[in-house]
Amino acid sequence: MTSFAILLLLAMHLLAVVFWVGGMAFAYTMLRPAAVGLEPPARLPLWRRVFARFLPWVGVSIVALLVSGFGMIFLVFGGFKGLPLFIHIMTGLGLLMMLLYLHLVFAPWKRFREAVDRNAFPEAAKRLNQIRIIVGINLMLGVITIVVGGTGRYWGL
Repeated sequence: MTSFAILLLLAMHLLAVVFWVGGMAFAYTMLRPAAVGLEPPARLPLWRRVFARFLPWVGVSIVALLVSGFGMIFLVFGGFKGLPLFIHIMTGLGLLMMLLYLHLVFAPWKRFREAVDRNAFPEAAKRLNQIRIIVGINLMLGVITIVVGGTGRYWGL
């Protein structure tokens, strides 16, 4: 039963990471360049709809990551004391990403949403740029976290 629980937690962890980081990669590298040619009255409401659907699912992914990550820490390693360095790094980067997500949701996203709803497109564009910067930082952190998580057991530390 414990091995099955660990596999289940690992699968949950991996799927949540793929959704969150993959979603950011798609938005940043595919959707953003495709939407650049749209005029603000079309582009900004599009981003509002995209983020209105994506951000709550990122919240679900974060809950899944916390449950699965801490579950594995206790089931596999017996707690924080015996953790390898790469797990500490992965955990720290993941928590930083979650804090950036919370900032994004409660500050720029909230202001962006309100500006789009008022058709205040210059203000909305400014807020969208803030969101773009945060997503870019989180995407880089996510890629680093994936590399650390995938390679850390082979570091020999």
